[in-house]
Amino acid sequence: MPAPVSGVAVSGAPAPPRPRRAGFVLAVVAVVFTLVLGAVAIVQARQISDLRGDLDRARADADRVQAGDDQRLDSLEGQVTQLGEQAGKVFDPQAVAAAVLPSVFRITAGKVTGTAFAVGSPSSGTSRLLTAYHVVQEVWGRGGNRVQLERDSETYSATVTDVDQANDIAVLSAPFEFAGLATSTEPVQSGQQIVVVGSPLGLTDSVTVGVVSALRKGEAGAGDLIQFDASINPGNSGGPVVNTAKQVVGIASLKARDSEGIGLATPIQTACTKFRVC
Repeated sequence: MPAPVSGVAVSGAPAPPRPRRAGFVLAVVAVVFTLVLGAVAIVQARQISDLRGDLDRARADADRVQAGDDQRLDSLEGQVTQLGEQAGKVFDPQAVAAAVLPSVFRITAGKVTGTAFAVGSPSSGTSRLLTAYHVVQEVWGRGGNRVQLERDSETYSATVTDVDQANDIAVLSAPFEFAGLATSTEPVQSGQQIVVVGSPLGLTDSVTVGVVSALRKGEAGAGDLIQFDASINPGNSGGPVVNTAKQVVGIASLKARDSEGIGLATPIQTACTKFRVC
């Protein structure tokens, strides 16, 4: 028999097993990758939370700024409104006279002259006017009612329709359309600035300026009287006493004798209430 070859005998060996180290490495990589992803997710979540917080703060800041702007705007609007109201209260006798004069007339009743003024809106081509009763007393006393109005060299015929002797008021009607003056619904106050328009001594379109001195009690059943310091004379009777808002507050009636700066007027609401002409 042949002798065996020296050394290790060779025979058919099985395939080596798959190394365990590769699987372990893959597992470690997967765990690390998962941890990294988790960390990234946590960081992103925190960033998103921070961004939301920043956005909420920005919105809150914007709301505060907007509220501040709105408040400043409201304040400015209030100041503008207040300035407008103050401007409307500024005493401008020239503007008051310009607005009132077209509605004021010289009135002739018999031998007496005075002043009358239109009130309210014309109706069916007819205007209503007011004057002082003592201006038309002579005509009315003898049963007459016809008087003459004069304005800008034009003459108009008018009729006395009603009187209040106690309060020195007479109501006229004229078949013409005259612009009526607005009347105040507020009681006068001492110190209130006024303009008196009339025809003293026949001098038409005369304007005097003053203030309300006081509100006086009338006598012999008459209502209150407005005392004012604007200069008036015979011929002013029946003329309008007007406030800064171009509203009639009274009807000039008389002045104290042997004195200056004491004129009296019938409150316009006395006429408005009784005759419903305002």
